[in-house]
Amino acid sequence: MNSAVSNLIISLGAMQVARKIPFEDPEVLNYVRIGYAATQLITLAIYFYTSYKIKAKNDQTVLKFVEPANPMSPDSGGLVTTTNRDYDLGEVSKLLKGVYMGVAMMGFLHIYMKYTQPLFVQALMGLKNLYEAKPVVIHILGRKAEGDLKRPFKGAPSMFGAAGQPATDKAAIDEAEKRVGGSKEE
Repeated sequence: MNSAVSNLIISLGAMQVARKIPFEDPEVLNYVRIGYAATQLITLAIYFYTSYKIKAKNDQTVLKFVEPANPMSPDSGGLVTTTNRDYDLGEVSKLLKGVYMGVAMMGFLHIYMKYTQPLFVQALMGLKNLYEAKPVVIHILGRKAEGDLKRPFKGAPSMFGAAGQPATDKAAIDEAEKRVGGSKEE
């Protein structure tokens, strides 16, 4: 199932369940807070463990791809040459930043705005995102980096259309190398 569809289904289902939870009861609210905090701590611990496993594996296989240009940033895109280790560590870093931003948003929504239902929904979504994180699937669950898990990872489609995917074919890499080489000579 598509990740966006499963996110929508889980969110809508969790919201329906959350409507039935008596958040006015301080004891129930504390349990939901503990559940949310535990979920985030487990997620962080697994991401840090994934990072440790990547460093221990130290896969120095060279990875070349052409990054798609970002319409919001004219300097983005171009040839990227890295290793599987560095690429996976960068992906885990993105996942960690996502958790930190989510915790900051929930802190604002819950502490300042006094919303309680999103704590429950985000606890469930955190577990789902952890299970779908590609570095976790490869390094913790032990699946091979083939198909959808092949590096560089394909980005999820955005709301504004299909996301640009990294090009890994030899022709695109050769073209990007010529552009980089041509700009150095000028």
